[in-house]
Amino acid sequence: MSTIDLDLKVKFLHGFSHRVRIQILDCIKHEEKAVSQIVKEIEGNQSNISQHLACLKGCGLIVGRQEGKYVYYSLSNQKVRDLLTMFEDVLVDIQTDVSCCENHIS
Repeated sequence: MSTIDLDLKVKFLHGFSHRVRIQILDCIKHEEKAVSQIVKEIEGNQSNISQHLACLKGCGLIVGRQEGKYVYYSLSNQKVRDLLTMFEDVLVDIQTDVSCCENHIS
């Protein structure tokens, strides 16, 4: 049995549970970017993306680095990058089942 609390696992996975947060993670998967770059790339609005960045940062999935008046965001470590890649690898194998799932809760 895992020594990590179930509620802590749920909080961690919450970081991956929103479309905008996944877009942000994909956007910064290979290089750090300023908020304005992220907003432009995912075609979102600054306020909404800032809220999701705060969630991702609070979950420990990303880090921010201040440079002058800009904040640059990147994944917090290689394990997060590996996890995102693993999600994609698993999804390739089960994408038909996922797309047909009628039990998805929005």
